[in-house]
Amino acid sequence: MFCFLTAFHGISQEEEPEVLPEYSKYKDLTTKTWINTYGNIRIGKRLFWDAQTHLRLEETEATPFVGQVAQVYNRHAIGYIHSKYFNVRLGGVLRLNFNTDEASTDRNLVPEWRIWHQYQFAQALESMMIYHRIRIEHRWTQGFAENSEYIFRNRWRYMFRMKIPLNNHKLKPKTLYVAPEAELIMQSGKAVVASPMEDLRLTTTLGYILTP
Repeated sequence: MFCFLTAFHGISQEEEPEVLPEYSKYKDLTTKTWINTYGNIRIGKRLFWDAQTHLRLEETEATPFVGQVAQVYNRHAIGYIHSKYFNVRLGGVLRLNFNTDEASTDRNLVPEWRIWHQYQFAQALESMMIYHRIRIEHRWTQGFAENSEYIFRNRWRYMFRMKIPLNNHKLKPKTLYVAPEAELIMQSGKAVVASPMEDLRLTTTLGYILTP
């Protein structure tokens, strides 16, 4: 089936036509180092505290490779375990953004606020586990310029992850496993005009199970 769509748009005499750039511009490649901690702490039979902290470094001309402090994350939430295969959580984020532009004369530090909620589904497949994670974030961000207004955006994140045992037939104590994952991050809001896709993250983790 073929579908043809035709759109007509009138421009008044006072309205200037939109001027598009001639070619795409890409940022220079930079090295970023993330040091993260993740903790799920039981506070009841079904309730738990999700405590996450991130220290993110970004290279500059004066500090190549390892770089300088760019962001400090504090992400926390209260989670509820519905079953072995489904859990949810709701919480807030305080992210401190540092100005890594060495030529900038604007402020050095601005806070970013978020509310986030997450829904994680798990399913067993043969000897491995598969996870589907949906995370929604409501963000209030601000530029480094003095008296900058806060901009509101939403982030829509979906992550697919697998846990595959390497030295056992199932995931149990004393098991080494590999966990490939892919996460697609989209964004929406009044300030999002031509970049709805914010990020695509492909990572692989090597893990070891110590206890149940």
